[in-house]
Amino acid sequence: MARLGVNIDHVATVRQARKADEPDPVWAAVEAELGGADCITFHLREDRRHISDRDAEVLRRTVATKLNMEMSVAAPIVKIALELRPEQCTLVPERREEVTTEGGLDVVRLRRRVGPVVGRLKRAGVLSSAFIEPRLEQVRACVDLGFDAVELWTGAYAHARSAAQRERRLEALVAALDAGLDQGLTVHAGHGLTYRNVEPLAAIQGFDEFNIGHSIVSRAMFVGMREAVREMKALLVRGERPLVVCPDEHAEDAQAKRG
Repeated sequence: MARLGVNIDHVATVRQARKADEPDPVWAAVEAELGGADCITFHLREDRRHISDRDAEVLRRTVATKLNMEMSVAAPIVKIALELRPEQCTLVPERREEVTTEGGLDVVRLRRRVGPVVGRLKRAGVLSSAFIEPRLEQVRACVDLGFDAVELWTGAYAHARSAAQRERRLEALVAALDAGLDQGLTVHAGHGLTYRNVEPLAAIQGFDEFNIGHSIVSRAMFVGMREAVREMKALLVRGERPLVVCPDEHAEDAQAKRG
């Protein structure tokens, strides 16, 4: 079964709305782990709009599962990542005016800036991942630069307006997934995933991890973080469960031809 990474940034967003000391994203990380999270993800932005340096430091000392730090390639953030040494760093695009990260990092265009960061992370013993759009040229660039993993941006799938559009975007994700696996990358997925749309992705074999934040934090407001994580993990299990089809004469004929 694919693992579940829980992004706790939005807990810090609520805290920062009042410039208070609660809710504490570190507490949220602990509750998420108790609910079965396999990974805790946080994004230390240059503008520090939600996660703070203190959060990052305490998360590093507290999280018992895999800790995944989302980050830009800005030199001060890279310096902090090399000091913290989380299990994984995921390079993401970052713009001051955005509400949340939209779209993937253009590794093809930024390879001269990205490559040295990947090398520094590798020398520090930190796994490197790139948050990219499901495009084959982006996957190939990540392979060339020595990334350990990629996280495929699922926003286009999540925002699809029709069944046909959703199917086309699933096909693009599958093509990028296969390309990454063929080249020895670990492949994750995330962005815009909810309790309503995650099962079709969970049914696709090959994804190592799904990173989900906003939907889980939203659900946690009503049922608590532990239960919200349990419910999402149950959907991942249900999505991977094979369908059982009653045999009929056509199925028997097809089986005879294969066998």
